[in-house]
Amino acid sequence: MDRWMDKCRDVSENTKFVGGPEAAALEEKLVSLSGAPAVVGCANGTDALQLALRAAGVGPGDMVLVPDSTFWATFEAVVNVGAQPVTVDISEDDLQMDFEQFRQAVDEFSPRAAILVHLYGWGSARLDDYRQFCAERRIALIEDGAQAFGVQYKGESIYKDAFLSTISFYPAKVLGSCGDAGAVVCSTKDLAERVRVLGNHGRTSHYGHGLVGWNSRMGGFDAAYLNLALEFADPRLASRRKSAEWYRENLEAIGVRTVGPPEGYVENGYLNVTLPDPEKRPSIEAVLKENGIGFGNVYPGSMSTQPGAAAWMAGQVGGETAAWLAKSVLNLPLFAYMKDEELEEVVSVLKKAL
Repeated sequence: MDRWMDKCRDVSENTKFVGGPEAAALEEKLVSLSGAPAVVGCANGTDALQLALRAAGVGPGDMVLVPDSTFWATFEAVVNVGAQPVTVDISEDDLQMDFEQFRQAVDEFSPRAAILVHLYGWGSARLDDYRQFCAERRIALIEDGAQAFGVQYKGESIYKDAFLSTISFYPAKVLGSCGDAGAVVCSTKDLAERVRVLGNHGRTSHYGHGLVGWNSRMGGFDAAYLNLALEFADPRLASRRKSAEWYRENLEAIGVRTVGPPEGYVENGYLNVTLPDPEKRPSIEAVLKENGIGFGNVYPGSMSTQPGAAAWMAGQVGGETAAWLAKSVLNLPLFAYMKDEELEEVVSVLKKAL
């Protein structure tokens, strides 16, 4: 707490409220951690997606493929840059966008770009296929890594070989800020410069504007908090991973179906994912609630079934698996430094509900 108050005092006394040395230092650290050539901080994870889309040249009339199971911001970002979203179903194996249906959607809709979401704290088993296929077809692949900080793929950061990827530092994330903040991970410094200009009113000089952008600069307090939080990231990640694995081993032992990272991944422990029978989920939730055990449903509705989607969707490929997941998914408590007795209590209560 003392160190955080010292940072607050420094930001306040020196009026480093927007950008500044804390933001620059954070970007340097994120470059080192991601292995990417450049990272640009911004105001939030949703803006990060919009900046990435705009930097990739996506605009009015362009088709963009998105997974049918994700947070609304993925869909929303496409609409907000004037493009048209097409939803693609997910794979039941890893709960990420289904690669074969994605290929079908590419042939049918000829998209300018696609957003691959790294959902639940891991990524697609077909990540290499997505990257290679999109490069060959000249499709801008944006990787929504809002939930993926700390995820490793084949021994490297999942962000490392992405064309463009995004991070959210919303407080509930594995690495969360004291407010909203985000970042765009870029495969070239030229892309990073375009992202930076777009997020700063299109400025090429203080009163010169080479692009039409908007204001999406990272705040000084957020950057300062994240710089401090990064010092504790490794042990927090280790504790979350340990709890996530403990859940899978002990839940499967009592007959509860769980999903975890595909081969080649080291997850970040962002979420526990269990898949009870949709008809039994309400009664399970009732028992958890009666016993004071928190839970979540991430996410309770697919994109193609959201009321706000109908006016904007340009098409849909599949959707049955995403709809099933929305009715089945149940997320048990998972946070840094969970105690053994807390984990055991959750499983003990769950057994009563089965």
